Amino acid sequence: MELHDENSFKIRSYQTALNTIERGDIDLTKLDQEALQKINGIGKSLAEVILNLIDTETFPYLEDLLGKTPRGLLEVLNLKGLGPKKVKALWEELNITSTHELMEACQAGQVAKLKGFGEKTQETIIQSLDFMASNLGKWHYAELDEVVQQLLMELQDRLGKENVALVGEFARNMEIIDKVEILVKTEDRKEVWRILGEIEILEQDTVKSSPFTWRGKILEPEVKVHFYASEPSKFISEKLIRTGSPSHLLLPTEEGKTLAEVFSLHAFGSEKEAYEKAGLAYILPELREGQFEHKWAKDQVMPKLLMDSDLKGILHNHSTYSDGKHSLKEMAEYAYELGYEYLGISDHSRTAIYAGGLEIEMVKKQQQEIEDLNKTMSPFVIFSGIESDILLDGSLDYPEEVLQSFDFVVASIHSSLGMNINKATSRLLNAISNPYTTILGHPTGRLLLRRDGYPIDHKTIIDACALHQVVIEINANPWRLDLDWRWVHYAMEKGVKLAINPDAHEKAGYAHMKYGVLVGRKGGLTKEMTLNALSAEELKNYFMQRKLEKNPK
Repeated sequence: MELHDENSFKIRSYQTALNTIERGDIDLTKLDQEALQKINGIGKSLAEVILNLIDTETFPYLEDLLGKTPRGLLEVLNLKGLGPKKVKALWEELNITSTHELMEACQAGQVAKLKGFGEKTQETIIQSLDFMASNLGKWHYAELDEVVQQLLMELQDRLGKENVALVGEFARNMEIIDKVEILVKTEDRKEVWRILGEIEILEQDTVKSSPFTWRGKILEPEVKVHFYASEPSKFISEKLIRTGSPSHLLLPTEEGKTLAEVFSLHAFGSEKEAYEKAGLAYILPELREGQFEHKWAKDQVMPKLLMDSDLKGILHNHSTYSDGKHSLKEMAEYAYELGYEYLGISDHSRTAIYAGGLEIEMVKKQQQEIEDLNKTMSPFVIFSGIESDILLDGSLDYPEEVLQSFDFVVASIHSSLGMNINKATSRLLNAISNPYTTILGHPTGRLLLRRDGYPIDHKTIIDACALHQVVIEINANPWRLDLDWRWVHYAMEKGVKLAINPDAHEKAGYAHMKYGVLVGRKGGLTKEMTLNALSAEELKNYFMQRKLEKNPK
C-alpha cells in the first residue's frame, strides 16, 4: 500500500488492526463478521478482508496491489535498509524491478546519485544484496525441523527404523542448513528409489541423480535433499563419514591415520565401536566439527551435555508491558504449565521507544504486579528483570537506583549497529564492567540469513565476562542463536556461565528453548555451566549474592 501511495489513513487503519490482533491474542478463525467488527479498529471492510484471508489466504485488494507490482520488486522490498519510499524511488527513477537490476545500478554508481540515497546507502544495499545471494537456498534448522522429522518417520515406517539415518548438517544440528542428507541401508537401491518416488513431498532431479545418489528437493519448504544408498556391511562407516565435518574426519588417530581412513578401512557393528578402533571415546554427532571434541575423546573425558530437562526456568522474556503479545500473568502461567520453576521477565528499557520501552513509573508498576503474582503463584517465582539497552557509550539505560531495583539485568545492543570491531567491542566492554549487568544479551546482534552481526573480539568479550562474573546469553530464537556455538567452549574454559534464553515475545516463543539447547550442546555446554539449570531457590540466592558482591551498599 505504501509502495503504491495508497491513502495514509487507510494504511494506518491496517496497521492499527494488526497491532490490536497481535496484542490481543485473538483467534480470528472462530469469529464471524459481526464478532470481528466488535474488535477495536476493525470495521466492515477490514472484517471482510479477514474473512477472505481465512477462506482463501488472500483477498481482492491484495491481489490488485500484487497485480500492478513487478514480482522482483517484492524481493527488493525485503532488503535491509530499504523502505517502501526508497523502493518506489528506485522503481520510478531508475526502472529497477529486481535485485539483479538493483545490483547493476549500484555497481554503476546510479543509486548514489538519487536524492535521499548517497554513497553510504548504496554501499549498504550492495552488502545486503551480497548477503542475500550468499544465503540463497539456505534455511534455519528450526524451519526444517518438523518436515524433516516427518519425512524421516515415513521412511522408517516404509524401510525399517534401523535402515534410515539422518547424516550431514542436519545430523550435526547445524544452525543453517544448505541441504538435507539421508542414508539408507539396503541391498536393493532401485526399490528404495521407487519408494522415494511415491512420497508426495519429494521431487527428484533426474539429471543430477545417479545410480548411487538420489538428488532432488523437499517441496515445502523448498530445500535440497540427497539420499544415499549403502550396503548393510558399510552402513556404519558410511554414516560416520557422511555425518562428520571435513575437519572432524581429518582428526589424527593413534595409528597415524585420519578418522576418515579408520572409518573407511573397517566394518563396524556400531559407531561406538568405530571410535574405539580409533582410540577415542564415542563422540556425539553434534560435536563432530573438528574442534575441542578430539581432546575430550582422546582423554576419555566426554562430559554429559545439557538436556532440555535440565532447564528449570526461562529468563529474558517480554510481556505487554513493552512489545510482547501476552500479559505478564499469561506468560508466567504458561511457563508454570510447561513445568518450569520460574520466569525471568525482562521487558525493554525506556530508550527502546520503538519497542514500548518502560518508563520508570511503568517499571514500578510491573514490579508491584510481580510482587503480587509471586504471592499467589508460589512456589513458582517471577524474577524482575529488564533488557536494558546498551547506549552508544556502553552505559546502561536508567539511573543507578532503578537498575538496583531489578533482580537481574540483561544488557543488549539494539541501536547503531553499523560499528567496526573496535567500537562494538569497546561498547560491550563498558556494559560488561557495569556492576548491574547480570547477563550479556545476544552479543553480536545478528539475525541469521537476514543480517550479519556487528563484529566483536569474542575472546576479549568473554574474558571480560569472566572477570566481571557476567553470564553470556545463548539467545534461542532461531534467527539469533547468539552467542554462536563456536565460542561456547571457550566461555566454559574461562569459567563463564551461559544462559539459554528464548527472548520470547509471546507464549509460543518458549518453544525456541529447544534450539538454544541444541546449539549449546554443539559448543559442549553442560548443565553445570548453565545458569538456568539452577533451581528457583538456587537462582534467587545467586542473584542476591551477586548484587551484594557488586553493590555492597
